[in-house]
Amino acid sequence: MTRFDDLADAVLAGGVATADDALNVLRATDDDLLALVTAAARLRRKHFGNTVKVNYLVNLKSGLCPEDCHYCSQRLGSQADILKYTWLGADEAVEQASAGLRGGASRICMVSSGRGPTDRDVERVAGMVGALKSEHPDVEVCACLGLLKDGQAERLRAAGVDAYNHNINTAESHHDDIVTSHTYADRVNTVNRAKEAGLSPCSGLIAGLGESDEQLVEALVALRDLGSDSIPVNFLMPFDGTPLEGTWELTPGRCLRILAAARFVCPDKEIRIAGGREMHLRSLQGLALHVANSLFLGDYLTSEGQAAEADLELIRDNGFVVLGAESAPAEAADSHDPSKRRRGAGTDVPANA
Repeated sequence: MTRFDDLADAVLAGGVATADDALNVLRATDDDLLALVTAAARLRRKHFGNTVKVNYLVNLKSGLCPEDCHYCSQRLGSQADILKYTWLGADEAVEQASAGLRGGASRICMVSSGRGPTDRDVERVAGMVGALKSEHPDVEVCACLGLLKDGQAERLRAAGVDAYNHNINTAESHHDDIVTSHTYADRVNTVNRAKEAGLSPCSGLIAGLGESDEQLVEALVALRDLGSDSIPVNFLMPFDGTPLEGTWELTPGRCLRILAAARFVCPDKEIRIAGGREMHLRSLQGLALHVANSLFLGDYLTSEGQAAEADLELIRDNGFVVLGAESAPAEAADSHDPSKRRRGAGTDVPANA
């Protein structure tokens, strides 16, 4: 038995991981990393079995945001080379969402940039949700439209929206170092508005923003206290043209420890590996699925993810099945066709080295 097994035993018995417990997880040595993942996996299996929930993002409006979030490629003044466009039409939004559903997603995340929606924007999204659910009645819809005003969460709920995402992103003690145009309390208030309207609260964080271990733990405990049902764990993608360009604080091991800390603090909540997983987890993405139980399929808001087929292969190869699917994703027909060497020794082509 390791100290992380002891912690898993305590949490499985109904105990609550403390801030000190979470700090110990974040500070686990490389020698302890596999033992940590194994212990955290016990909690993941207890609550979610061998399933992986697959989510798909539809970026309804990209860029053109008036907010000053230092990590964001869509922020005011961003020089990042990203797609910028105003609202998609309802037909295109449904078409994009349907592609994700065909790929295996069960939740569609409908996202728009901006401080928050106008009532007209809410009606626009309500129409999109209605059209999507008329074609796909069983789809779960999560909206992410920014700060909500009175009555807007209730209107979204009435339109068929199931969940609302608004990430706290970082600890309250670190918030003002990375955002100047709204407060931490603004974000918490929006999550509470969504909860009060009957929407499932979805709120997570971004790691790699210059926060300390203590601030990471502060954020995780805050998410537990906030009652977030779904916790996206993003890893900073430091776009050129943003204040945090060139910020590289994360390693694959660090990302695994962060996911494990999230699992111990919030053992029965959906922990989603979100933006930046390909960049930062790299070859440890599969190991991360033994801690987290959810991921995004394909692309993100302003960055491309790995091929959707590779995501499904990742799930299958690690012994998991897509939530809602009757069996593991089918293997590609040519997945075992060897790639014949045509370079290196015996050829005029440079070696693969």
